[in-house]
Amino acid sequence: MLERICVFCGSNPGRNGAFSAAARATGRLLAEEGITLVYGGGLTGLMGAVADGALAAGGRVIGIIPQSMNLPRVVHEGLSELVVVQTMHERKAAMAHLSDAFIALPGGLGTFDELFETLTWSQLGYQAKPIGLLNIDGYFNPLVGLIDHAVAYGFVQPHHRNVFAAAEEAADLLATLRAFQHPSLSSKWTELHP
Repeated sequence: MLERICVFCGSNPGRNGAFSAAARATGRLLAEEGITLVYGGGLTGLMGAVADGALAAGGRVIGIIPQSMNLPRVVHEGLSELVVVQTMHERKAAMAHLSDAFIALPGGLGTFDELFETLTWSQLGYQAKPIGLLNIDGYFNPLVGLIDHAVAYGFVQPHHRNVFAAAEEAADLLATLRAFQHPSLSSKWTELHP
């Protein structure tokens, strides 16, 4: 059961207005489905949009932010709950601990960092939570292509390609996450060295 979903996304809006609209719609959808939004606690960009969408629809929003970023005009002050941690590592660990699934919206290096750490934990069997990419306007096509490239070259096992799903619409992605079956919880290392 998905009670809390963590959304990774940019603190900037990007250059495509569809990104902000989709972030707001994703937040609204989670609220309408009774799912708590867990996210990085920011006020601006897609982070602010997803939080605002959830809050406007009466949803619960938990923000997790490092102390160094807990500043006016950086942190969202209208959240249901704000968790302040010391480091970025603690932030990612808290988001993972509190969440039943993860959705990545468009973003930059921070979003990629959060997403890839989550994918790695899933591949290694440290967690089996659903992971989804909201592929708005094909934003994640190059990233998915890179992962497929790594599979083709033998750096990612083919079944580990299925630790994440991608969809263009939030409702479709949510349905996929609800039906998710982790492809393998066995160790990567035992698969390579039986």
